[in-house]
Amino acid sequence: MNFKHLYLIVIITIVFGCKEKSKKSETTEVRETEVVKETTALPNVKVLEKQFTMAGLNRNRQIRIYLPPNYNKSNKKYPVLYMHDAQNLFDKFTSYSGEWEVDESLNKLAETSKLEFIVIGIDNGAEKRMNELSPWENSEFGIAEGKEYMKFIVDQIKPYVDNSYRTLSDKNNTVIIGSSMGGLISHYAIHQYPEVFSKAGIFSPSYWYSEDVFTFTEKNSVPEQTRLFLLVGKKEGQGMTDNAEKMYTQILSSNHPKKNIHLIIDPEGEHNEAFWKKHFASAIEWLFVY
Repeated sequence: MNFKHLYLIVIITIVFGCKEKSKKSETTEVRETEVVKETTALPNVKVLEKQFTMAGLNRNRQIRIYLPPNYNKSNKKYPVLYMHDAQNLFDKFTSYSGEWEVDESLNKLAETSKLEFIVIGIDNGAEKRMNELSPWENSEFGIAEGKEYMKFIVDQIKPYVDNSYRTLSDKNNTVIIGSSMGGLISHYAIHQYPEVFSKAGIFSPSYWYSEDVFTFTEKNSVPEQTRLFLLVGKKEGQGMTDNAEKMYTQILSSNHPKKNIHLIIDPEGEHNEAFWKKHFASAIEWLFVY
């Protein structure tokens, strides 16, 4: 074999070797992408195929539902938690910055404390989120659509859920929970619809969004038996903690029983799903075990 033939063989080997390496690299990238896209939602979470048209807002909305682990093996009826920003509740793949792990937390509660719930998660409206989750206008973010959003939950979603699933539909078993702007609209909901909701988890509420929330609360006291769980983190900023303490004091000054309102100020709490996940199970236990 002469030198020219040997040179050609070396070149061909290098070219095919590079191509094979490239193929392997591409395959690895595809596999890595597939792993990232795997859902983290448990089997007892499902996305409803049906989309709901929001009356008054003329847009569609997706609903995600968590059922207790033994739902299909029993005839029991269950309390219902209505929660906002459903993309962030069950699945890292659909979340903006991590998930609450509501499904994992509730499965564990069902096993350890025998507390079982249905969760109805309402997807947020993306670019419409700030508007939908406040009943009060804001000079920076614009019009308020929170009243229509809550009417959508109360008048459209809740009747559908109560007709389609085995729910305990009375107010004592109906809860509203949310964080940030979801905390703000949950605060509004428990005051505006005391005949529908008797318990609220108000996590990192955006009371900064409108001073009207304090006036509204003063004029619309909740019934004495209403349970309010308020959560805020010191690392969310002084304004957040100040507003939460202000609201807590205001509600107590309306003669609301201290045993029925609970404020946690977590010194390490930041404005994210990891913080809300940390306190979710204990909030549920406080709301229901008393």
